[in-house]
Amino acid sequence: MESVNGTNEFVFLPLGGCGEVGMNLNLFGYGPPGNHEWMMADLGVTFADLTAPGIDLILPDPAFIAERSNRLKGIVFTHAHEDHIGAAAALWPYLQCPMYATPFTAELLRAKLTEAGIADEAPLHVLPVGGRVKLGPFDVELVRMAHSIPEAHALAVRTPAGLHLHSGDWKIDPAPVVGERTDEARLRALGEEGVMSMTCDSTNVFVPGEAGSEAAVCDSLIELFGELEGRIAVTAFASNVARVSSVARAAAAHDRHVVLVGRAMHRIVAAAKACGMLQEMPSIVPEEDAGFLPRDSALYLCTGSQGEPRAALARITEGSHPHVSLEEGDTVVFSSRVIPGNEVAIFDTQNRLAERGIRVVTEEDHFVHVSGHPCRDELKRLYGWVRPKTAVPIHGELRHLLEHQLYARQLGAESPRIARNGTMLRLAPGPAEIIDHVASGRLFLDGEALTSSDNEALRLRRRLSFSGVIVVTLAVGRQLDLLSHPRVLALGVPEEDEEEEGSGPRNRATEDRLAAVLADDVDAAFEDLPNRQRADDPAVEEAVRRAVRAVVRPAWGKRPLIHVEILRIDA
Repeated sequence: MESVNGTNEFVFLPLGGCGEVGMNLNLFGYGPPGNHEWMMADLGVTFADLTAPGIDLILPDPAFIAERSNRLKGIVFTHAHEDHIGAAAALWPYLQCPMYATPFTAELLRAKLTEAGIADEAPLHVLPVGGRVKLGPFDVELVRMAHSIPEAHALAVRTPAGLHLHSGDWKIDPAPVVGERTDEARLRALGEEGVMSMTCDSTNVFVPGEAGSEAAVCDSLIELFGELEGRIAVTAFASNVARVSSVARAAAAHDRHVVLVGRAMHRIVAAAKACGMLQEMPSIVPEEDAGFLPRDSALYLCTGSQGEPRAALARITEGSHPHVSLEEGDTVVFSSRVIPGNEVAIFDTQNRLAERGIRVVTEEDHFVHVSGHPCRDELKRLYGWVRPKTAVPIHGELRHLLEHQLYARQLGAESPRIARNGTMLRLAPGPAEIIDHVASGRLFLDGEALTSSDNEALRLRRRLSFSGVIVVTLAVGRQLDLLSHPRVLALGVPEEDEEEEGSGPRNRATEDRLAAVLADDVDAAFEDLPNRQRADDPAVEEAVRRAVRAVVRPAWGKRPLIHVEILRIDA
């Protein structure tokens, strides 16, 4: 491929996952400026928080590459975590390109595509572990990496401009229990070949030492389970197949029977077994039979480690699960880390368990979890093997990226660069430099609808969640008079008790009382309007809003959404 001026370039463009954890979408381009061919690494989601009421998932906005989908040669998935594959089914219709994944990742992807009804039209190609694929000018080799899910890979991307290594999510684990160890020999060979540049995981860049081995967690769980009586419930990320195996091994060591609780647990275990994993796992007791197990023989492996309200652990905690229950003297082990932003939900779940006399064990109490991401010593080892000329930190918030940039420089990378979402970074030829900024953003999955982040409905929901709504309905007759007293509905205003002697000041704005006061004031405001304005809906609406605000702000101190409905009745 030759450009007009004879110069092709290799560029990196993240649209998600740089400056945040999750929602990974990484683009690599090769060709003449303005006319690149593209490949994509991963297409993931992140989970919504309270700032997006009613939204479950947030996706990267693929508009830039969707407009160039005729030059998108394919998507290669590094592994099967939701922040790397979760947006595939929702966004593939905008991209219409081939997808490539190893067997376990493909198994989970296929289920998503089937659920979305596009499995027959979306081409999903299965690559072997450690395989290789040619996509236009990109020769992509999968390099085995340990992680907290099977079949994680780095991508060695070869182009005429040079060799680039995209680390994906990884760690160095000498005994990962399930899956492959990080392929040190292959990484060293790439270093000998000459790595032009590397995009690398930044999640644990502040953490000294190494993440630790899954085999050590297994040994620690065996020790812990030997100290516990009653039922044991372990909650972990369902995708952590190695942790599922560790829990099952620890349970078997103490003659406990494993019950999988939660759809994600069943789905992941089924996918792992379909790909030849977990062959030594003991037989699973069905959820509906959990109640028949003696207390000291039961081990529940549950979804819900992040306090998700609809997950299995939440239902067990509130006593609404149809088959699984816990009681005083039982134990719940949180075999996972706290994802930033989930602290409130997790601690609420733990406190509710404690209130019921159920013991809670976390990684602060016992060695029950290791991270799937590299700490500083592991980063140092990778840089020593690969020796990239330049490095670009990815997969982290800005503070992680900046710290990784400093560390990469210490480890020998020349002029490591930061690329936030939407930053186009030229990696070759010449020194790495920012050459463009493109539109990037977020899409919200609202039920079955995909909407922009500035959607009016979402803005209204945010406002309603903070300050409520007051709905005023007026029935106006032909003579421009009110046919009935205004109807006022106040939703989301604080409830208020009557002031009791000696109790101190109390909030005095009960919904019923406030509605009655507002109805009187709205009636008076309407009566004060001349007929010319009574006939004008905008004038009536503005007068009603002024009357409502005059009462609400002194009584409550907030500005609720005010909706005025005017019924013109020819009577």
